[in-house]
Amino acid sequence: MSESAVAVEAEERMVANNKIHFSKEVKQVIDKVLKTDDPMDAPDFNTVDYINQLFPNEQSLAGIDDTIQKMQCEVSLIDDNIRSVVRGQTNTGQDGQLALCEAQKVISSLFSHIIDVKTRAERTEEMVKEITRDIKQLDCAKRNLTAAITTLNHLHMLVGGIESLNKLIERRSYGEILNPLQAITEVNQHFQQFSDIEEIKNLSQSVDKIQVTLAQQITEDFKEAFAAKPSSQNQHRLGLNQLADACKVMSVLDPKVKKELLKWFIAQQLEEYTHLFHENQDIAWLDKIDKRYAWLKRHLLDFEDKYGPVFPLDWEVSERITVEFCRQTREQLAQIMAKRTNEIDVRLLLFAINKTQAFEQLLSKRFTGVTLGAQPTDKARVLAEPTATDGAVGLTVFHDQIGQCFKPHLDIYIRSIDRNLSELMDKFVEMSREPYKFAEAKTTVYPSSGDLFVFYKKCMVQCNQLSNEQPMHDLALVFKKYLREYASKVLEGSTPKLVPATTSSSIGKSVSLLTRDMQNLSTAAGQVFHNFLKEGDTQRFARDDLVRICCVLTTGEYCLETVQQLEDKLKEKVTSAYVSKIDMSEEKDVFHRIISNCIQLLVQDLEAGCEASLQAMAKVQWQHINNVGDQSAFISSLCGNFKQTVPTIRDTLASSRKYFTQFCHRFVAAFIPKFINVLYRCKLTLSDGSNNVLGCEQLLLDTHSLKTALLELPSVGSSVNRKAPTSYTKVVVKDMTRAEMIIKVVMTPVQPPAHFTQQVLKLLPDITIAEYQKILDMKAVKRVDQLQLIDLFKHTASAAAVSGLIEPTTGEEETQAAETVAATSGTTDDAETSAVPTETTTAASSTPKRAFIFSVGSFTGSADKNADGSSQTGIRKLENLLKKRFP
Repeated sequence: MSESAVAVEAEERMVANNKIHFSKEVKQVIDKVLKTDDPMDAPDFNTVDYINQLFPNEQSLAGIDDTIQKMQCEVSLIDDNIRSVVRGQTNTGQDGQLALCEAQKVISSLFSHIIDVKTRAERTEEMVKEITRDIKQLDCAKRNLTAAITTLNHLHMLVGGIESLNKLIERRSYGEILNPLQAITEVNQHFQQFSDIEEIKNLSQSVDKIQVTLAQQITEDFKEAFAAKPSSQNQHRLGLNQLADACKVMSVLDPKVKKELLKWFIAQQLEEYTHLFHENQDIAWLDKIDKRYAWLKRHLLDFEDKYGPVFPLDWEVSERITVEFCRQTREQLAQIMAKRTNEIDVRLLLFAINKTQAFEQLLSKRFTGVTLGAQPTDKARVLAEPTATDGAVGLTVFHDQIGQCFKPHLDIYIRSIDRNLSELMDKFVEMSREPYKFAEAKTTVYPSSGDLFVFYKKCMVQCNQLSNEQPMHDLALVFKKYLREYASKVLEGSTPKLVPATTSSSIGKSVSLLTRDMQNLSTAAGQVFHNFLKEGDTQRFARDDLVRICCVLTTGEYCLETVQQLEDKLKEKVTSAYVSKIDMSEEKDVFHRIISNCIQLLVQDLEAGCEASLQAMAKVQWQHINNVGDQSAFISSLCGNFKQTVPTIRDTLASSRKYFTQFCHRFVAAFIPKFINVLYRCKLTLSDGSNNVLGCEQLLLDTHSLKTALLELPSVGSSVNRKAPTSYTKVVVKDMTRAEMIIKVVMTPVQPPAHFTQQVLKLLPDITIAEYQKILDMKAVKRVDQLQLIDLFKHTASAAAVSGLIEPTTGEEETQAAETVAATSGTTDDAETSAVPTETTTAASSTPKRAFIFSVGSFTGSADKNADGSSQTGIRKLENLLKKRFP
């Protein structure tokens, strides 16, 4: 660094303490206003770096004088700018003070102008008040004078009207009374504010008296006019025209007067009906209910012909008569039906209800229902939509005006439906006992199921016409009852059974006799007895039986779907109070169970066809096979069983593909564990203790062939090669690959043990100790060596679990494994052939830990001998008991 640069740096250090530091935001604003590329304006400007940049070497110092001169010129220029800015700021302060003084002067002048305008405005307002004072007085006087003249006119009208009305009332000139009456009524309302004046109060009382007199007089005139014989007191019966005028006058009076008059008149009109259809009369019973409605039709026609012009249209007298007729009819029918309930049958009840509903619809078309509180637009809506989409009667303005009385007796209709369904169910049961001709029917669904739901629909529509409240809920309960009966009597009753009823009952009775003897046997022996009985059941279904089972399955599927639709429809029809009470989940569960049972029967039948082949597989002398050829005979037998059974099931379940897929899933879930269980029983070891490689290879070839056959199982024997579902393929590949891995483990030499254990965990990472022991039995490893290998396996598996390779073994599994080892080394022979039962083997392929828990200490039906060929003690006890009970 040059000496001049060092001097400048020292000077900068001295000035650094007095340097002004701006914030980041201020610097950004300055950069926007003063845009410059001079490096001295940079915020991170470094003097030393800048000098070193100007004079990078000694030769460049030759131009230092020019540089200094240039810098001094820039400094002088900056000083001049600073001085001009400072002087400008001084002048600015003086200019601002002058501007402020000018503004204050302008404000003072403006304030003076405002005060002057306000003063002038006040003077103008005073002048306007002086000018208009007399006008206001004149206007007030005019209003008072007008009100006084109007009041005097009203008073004169009221006084004169009262006098003229009294005269008109005496002459019964109702046609002339209407206008004056309306006028004095309105005038009287005008004088209510002057009721404290005695004269006005007297006049108001006179008006009220006139109204009361008119009401009493018109009522008496109506009673006299419609009386059977005129009274001696009044020989002047009014004509129809006078009565019409009287009705117009009555409309002006208090509404209570009109109401009382109509009440009397309607009762007088229905007096004949009350006597004719008294409950003691034969014509009053339900079988002649149409005569009641015919009477009203005739009476309304006569009434409208004779007295139609008398009453104003807005009185709706005909409709009021009809409404009262409906009320009386409803009460009379309710009373008579309560007394004669035993005489009501369903036909009579439905006859009366149908006639009543037809009559109510006729009334709804004839009248607006305004007296019932209906809006005028309701009638147009009802006429536009008289019926519902499913045939049920739409709501009408007269709906249930009479029919309400039948609802307490609708249990008769529900009981009738119950009896009809019982008879229909007996018919369905008889039909189910006959051979079902699938080819002729061209459907796998029983026709009886369709007939049942068609009957249900008709009943639901009919009940909806009668009532959609409690009766609809009761009908739903009847539906539920016979859905369960159809499921049990028709579907379950027509499902083929392998064991006849007599054989089942005899076996059940014999088994019950064995209870006392079986109490002394172990649980393992009881399992052997169960499997012994199971092995004896070798029957299979015929082709017609398989078709029948598939038909039961598809019928159950149809019923399941239709029950859901039925439940939705019932909830739609029934009132909101009963929606939550309609639940058919139990019935749907019943049909679910039937479908599951049918699939299980099909699976069991296909399994039964595989039993002989699996037994043949177990009897093959694998240790003596000296060459590897095509697939073994038992594999061909299994494939033949598949080709014989599966196409029938698949073709019959063509409309229920999902359940055929479920059948395939459940079959492989049951068959593959059974195949693996038989695989454990295959002996592949030569007399010298070595593995027969050819036997292992042949068994591996057969296992692969079976795997291929199972993958093609859904489409076996089909002209259309449909790809199996992915979920099914995954299960088959996973479980059959496990079987292949078991064979590969058997092919692995036991020596050295560490390598063998590692190979086992590599090929079967989820293997359990029980399965490991079975593999050792297949390799004919001695019991003493098994203990060492199992102990090595446990330690190796635990180390692998710690390192995250496989799942750790639970404490419960280790305990049971120890018990298994102890049992194999003891004197008890029963535990030496412990194997996974058929039920638990199914779960072994998917949940090894759970399968291991239930595998230790149990038996299978085929494990009749120990590894050394000695008979089991428990089996011998069972054989002796069976010989006693079943000679």
